[in-house]
Amino acid sequence: MCHQMALEQESKAKEKASTSTPPSGGSSPAVQVPNAGGVSTGHMREANVPIIWVLGGPGCGKGTQCAKIVAKYNFSHFSTGDLLRDEVASGSDKGKELQDMMRQGILVPNETVLKLLEAAMVKALNGTVGYLIDGYPREPAQGPEFEKFIAPMDIILYFECSNETLVARIMKRAAESSTVRADDNEETLKTRIATFRENTEKILVQYPTQLRRINAERAPEEIFADVEKSIDELLAAKKK
Repeated sequence: MCHQMALEQESKAKEKASTSTPPSGGSSPAVQVPNAGGVSTGHMREANVPIIWVLGGPGCGKGTQCAKIVAKYNFSHFSTGDLLRDEVASGSDKGKELQDMMRQGILVPNETVLKLLEAAMVKALNGTVGYLIDGYPREPAQGPEFEKFIAPMDIILYFECSNETLVARIMKRAAESSTVRADDNEETLKTRIATFRENTEKILVQYPTQLRRINAERAPEEIFADVEKSIDELLAAKKK
């Protein structure tokens, strides 16, 4: 609730800023606050660049599919976990603050995550065809907050797998890896998957028209054929 209130206040501040900006060529951006990449942050909402949320359980193969999408369509691929780790690795004041929170086991506020995500999206705006937001939202409230703070999402690619397939894939990956993760055991995996399913179903029901369910039990190329169909339709619709 606090995060949502903070986001609403920030949204109102952006709207107020937009009304005070003189028009240029008959239109004005929502906010004229240039970032390091030289793009105004308010342009995310106006840019009309496709935004895809990519969801699926651990072991569903969404990482492989994201790599294929990036290679074929020149989308930018963002994972909130990677963005947080990159900020910590940068040694910035914000990174040090995040590191302290992680060490204490404190959850990073969603507002902070969204600010990092928006900054990364704005920075990539001039050179991208679209965005893949990988593994986000994780909770039902995060979807509306993303759309309020950043921009509306166009479609969700949801890679569906049975629990048995997810567990088998992760256990196989763990057996082949030289690095042993503490949570790569069957019982812990089942708990992770159950939590994922509970939260994800609550997310998906909010977006029935944007949802694209993809059978991820198949070979990667077969899965990607369905992915291509969904993205080609989205890009065609964006051009109209």
